[in-house]
Amino acid sequence: MHEMHLGSLDLNLLRVFDALLQERNVTRAGARLGLTQSAVSHALNRLRYALGDPLFIRSPSGMQPTVRALEIGPAIHASLLQLHAALAPADFDPAHTSRAFTVVAGPYACAILIPAVVERLRQDAPLASLRIAGSSPRLVEQLDAGRVDAAIGGYEDAPERYAYEPLVGDTLVWVVRNGHPASGGPLGLEELAAIPHVIISTAGESGETEGSVVEQGLRRRSSWEDAGAFERSLAERGLRRKVGVIAPDTFSALAIAMRTDMAAQLPLRLAGISLKAQRVALLETDYVAPRVEIGLLHRRDRATDPAQAWFLGVLRDAARGLLE
Repeated sequence: MHEMHLGSLDLNLLRVFDALLQERNVTRAGARLGLTQSAVSHALNRLRYALGDPLFIRSPSGMQPTVRALEIGPAIHASLLQLHAALAPADFDPAHTSRAFTVVAGPYACAILIPAVVERLRQDAPLASLRIAGSSPRLVEQLDAGRVDAAIGGYEDAPERYAYEPLVGDTLVWVVRNGHPASGGPLGLEELAAIPHVIISTAGESGETEGSVVEQGLRRRSSWEDAGAFERSLAERGLRRKVGVIAPDTFSALAIAMRTDMAAQLPLRLAGISLKAQRVALLETDYVAPRVEIGLLHRRDRATDPAQAWFLGVLRDAARGLLE
């Protein structure tokens, strides 16, 4: 087995490794670190020798990490972040920070919460930047490595190292285009089932367990719909609904409902944006949908970092603003 002595390892080599793992490209990694392509390649060769592993293999799509690189990558990134936090000034001043914050958020959070977050950063942290990323199967890895500060979504279960707190609750409503024939009065469950539905699901092709997706111990809701409860209510009466379209997100479902005779089940706050513009109508039905919520997910051990704590507070404040 190859033995490595930590005292002989240059910390800058780990910075190069971390940048390569994120960029998967020697040129981009060098630009991030202010190094030439030659310097990055030289550092990688030194690290390969020190660790006894190729770490990255060239391919047509870039530098592909080896199994060993993927194993040690999250821990190295987290350690570099902790070292940076330990050496940073104890007092965090949002007005002078140039930190880049990253949050994972879906279409609902982007429409309802993120505008207030952007405005807060513009006012209190004008030099900071915000990156909004969509959810991916690598979310656990990204949170563990510190490449994502927080995630907003419908998370139902998470490993112990994560903290989850509810942010916003909402009511599900049935939406159709303005002027839809079914919008004129109350609908029974049979009439609702007869309208073609736009179903929302982000589950993809694997990992779905009745409205949930499980990825590396993290379970999130795959749809805004209360599909299981609604399907059971239909089955109790011997009914089945018509599925017109399966859409990947709430905005797609809303756009389809606005221009067709299909109905979509959406959170009320999101539907309200188009409702005010008189582009959609709410269906009156005798089916009562349960309330749903989105929450804030982050690593417990990073909540004490002053910058991280401030950013989490900004997200919470944006949610509280919806309740005022």
